[in-house]
Amino acid sequence: MLSYFKQTIERLKSENRYREFLNLSRICGEFPCAIDNNSGRKIVVWCSNDYLGMGQNEETINEAIKALKTYGIGAGGTRNISGTSSHVVELEKNLAQLHSKEAALAFVSGYVANDATIQALSSIIPDLIIFSDAKNHASIISGIRNSRLTKHVFRHNDMAHLEELLAIHEKTQPKLIIFESVYSMDGDFGKALEIVALAKKYHALTYVDEVHGVGLYGKNGAGLCEDLGVADKIDIIQGTLAKAFGAIGGYIAAKKEIIDAVRLVASGFIFTTALPPPIAAALTFNVKYLQQDDSKRKKMHENVVLLKEKLQQAQIKIIENKSHIIAIRIGDAVRAKEVSKRLLDEFDIYVQHINFPTVERGDERLRITVTPFHNESMIDDLVKALKLIL
Repeated sequence: MLSYFKQTIERLKSENRYREFLNLSRICGEFPCAIDNNSGRKIVVWCSNDYLGMGQNEETINEAIKALKTYGIGAGGTRNISGTSSHVVELEKNLAQLHSKEAALAFVSGYVANDATIQALSSIIPDLIIFSDAKNHASIISGIRNSRLTKHVFRHNDMAHLEELLAIHEKTQPKLIIFESVYSMDGDFGKALEIVALAKKYHALTYVDEVHGVGLYGKNGAGLCEDLGVADKIDIIQGTLAKAFGAIGGYIAAKKEIIDAVRLVASGFIFTTALPPPIAAALTFNVKYLQQDDSKRKKMHENVVLLKEKLQQAQIKIIENKSHIIAIRIGDAVRAKEVSKRLLDEFDIYVQHINFPTVERGDERLRITVTPFHNESMIDDLVKALKLIL
């Protein structure tokens, strides 16, 4: 039987899909720097999803320490069996308030939030039909697959195709449109305004994945839909607590009846240990912090503009978008890995290459994320290194 595992490994290696993890140690207080534990050298990380460095915010760490010393490390159980701490309850209240929704529900990850919620909808709404953007995240795809609901996949951001699919069904037919606010690989925005209009026209519910939007867009950091003024027209908002909010976890926010029903039937919620009090305490602080103080958000966007300008001046082509995500298409798996390795080995710069299945074959790339803590010297070093290697 072991031969099957060996064959899988060899096949992935032959397809240039074998993944090797960089063993690194983040340095508290020196973000975005880390130690490459293979070489012992200090490196600059350019691919972290800790977009605002809130995972190393000193006040946040102190909140976690207080909860750790008071309540211990773990939650002690699932939410139903001793795991509902006051800190998780407070976190959910703050997430609901952030999105101006009646309630919210915290999960152990953004992936689980999508997978479990979409599966739950299949038992809540009889004969529900899902309309999903072709570039939706793997967690959404998994949730749809596991739900066994009828689905239509519309071409990415193609509103004419979406309307064509919606029009096939009676208006009384239960429908749900699922899309993302910011698509993580190309960094383009979802068509939130148009989707809301189509949902109203065809009596469909709306579900937005704001994973790469929360904390980074909107007056209060509630995401792109807040920025566009349509968050109140979205039925279910899903987000992560592992990116701009700096820790781990995911959530949904919606009307209280939606949240209560999902809470009661979603197996990915029911049978999973709750978020530990120290993590929930830290996250509550970060959610409040980013609502009240947008300085890190503004600085990140300023640095994004600066890096894009310097890349353009260096004639390094990036995938055009209006978001914070900067992608450089390489188009070859071996070459993408080679570029990433040279950046690390020769320049102490860490940019993880992205290969299939995260992107299509032939669409391999570098995906760069900028934070408020990357200074102009770091930006110049990155551009010079890319200019020499590409």
